[in-house]
Amino acid sequence: QVQPVESGGGLVQPGGSLNLSCVIPGIAFDDYALGWFRQAPGKEREAVTCVSSQDRTTHYLGSVKGRFTFSRDNVKNKLYLQMNSLHPAYPATYYCTAGRFGVAAYDCSLDYAMDYWGNGTLVTVSS
Repeated sequence: QVQPVESGGGLVQPGGSLNLSCVIPGIAFDDYALGWFRQAPGKEREAVTCVSSQDRTTHYLGSVKGRFTFSRDNVKNKLYLQMNSLHPAYPATYYCTAGRFGVAAYDCSLDYAMDYWGNGTLVTVSS
């Protein structure tokens, strides 16, 4: 079983930065759609950033464009999410994920298309 593991969450001040990391052992990154999703209380899980396995283009949620940066290390099987200029918000759990088959190859923003999920890391932006 492929088991992603996230780390790096915590409490950060508004306007501050945080870097999340995730390791997903046992898969070849170039064969998978990869991404970060988040879920806030009472909200649906949403794609923050992801890259499809077909076009290899990184997509960002509109509200995080210019502030968040997604990166990966294919050798170490690690994903990163650099979050800058963080806004005050309800705490959200961030999940890293990977998907290989079906629609995940073309649209990485679809929750149901992903196959492997970490347990999440909690991010809280508060003064």
